Amino acid sequence: SLAPVLDEVTPSVVNIYTQTRVRVRSPLLDDPIFRRFFNVPDTPRERVSQSLGSGVIVDANNGYVLTNHHVIARADEISVSLKDGRKLQATLIGTDPDTDLAVIRVEPENLKALPLANSDDLRVGDFVVAVGNPFGLGQTVTSGIVSALGRTGLRGLEYQNFIQTDASINPGNSGGPLLNLNGEVVGINTAIIAHGQGIGFAIPIDMAALIVSQLKENGEVTRGWLGVHIQDLKGDLAEYYGLKQSEGVLVTDVVPGNPADKAGIKAKDIITAVNGEKVQNSRELTAKAATLPVGETTKITVVR
Repeated sequence: SLAPVLDEVTPSVVNIYTQTRVRVRSPLLDDPIFRRFFNVPDTPRERVSQSLGSGVIVDANNGYVLTNHHVIARADEISVSLKDGRKLQATLIGTDPDTDLAVIRVEPENLKALPLANSDDLRVGDFVVAVGNPFGLGQTVTSGIVSALGRTGLRGLEYQNFIQTDASINPGNSGGPLLNLNGEVVGINTAIIAHGQGIGFAIPIDMAALIVSQLKENGEVTRGWLGVHIQDLKGDLAEYYGLKQSEGVLVTDVVPGNPADKAGIKAKDIITAVNGEKVQNSRELTAKAATLPVGETTKITVVR
């Protein structure tokens, strides 16, 4: 049974509720004759919209909660419900729309954080558990396996390297954790495919942890930049260079004066690894470059 693990995990998973106030003005109010005839005051009305999602406590001592950017975007009020029934007001620390991650903070009283796994150790077929607040029903647990790794191509996000899972993920699960069977966070649930059956996505926790550290420290994310234009190595192009498909990324141009140029990378070089980790396509290279600390030396492996 998963019950012993979940007893340890679920107190660290929170339900998030937001309220956003929107000023609504009817076009008829722009007509002074209409206002005078019907004695309508020239004051826009306020409409309150609500949304919900999930989050996971990642720093109990300081009250930091990790969630999705889209869960709290443009919210005027953020409240967090814990498993023990407490409802706490939260403040926004920072968001990163490009990875759909955000950090909020609650009063750090009797909180428990979850340990983070190394998502690079995940393999297709590993069992995983998703915890969240689907449809506002309250805390819900679903299970499945890792269906695929390194998924890209979803709309609206600049940096993508998703874990795909068949653990049921529905609206309201967003921001909740994807866990391994040791109760460690391997990803943050973030998206579903409309009308998809059993297809959900999570942001790898390795990427999320780098974003969290910057949001906690600066309230925003500053990304590394190589200064190259790139394209995937496919078909005839891969054959021309004598390489297998998905065995690197072709540099089509180098931006003068930028890090890659200063390091000696040239157009027609093929980047095959970053800090010893292989790259198979342009989205993967872009995602890896975005997580590189600004100002630090990085080892780039190329075929020339």
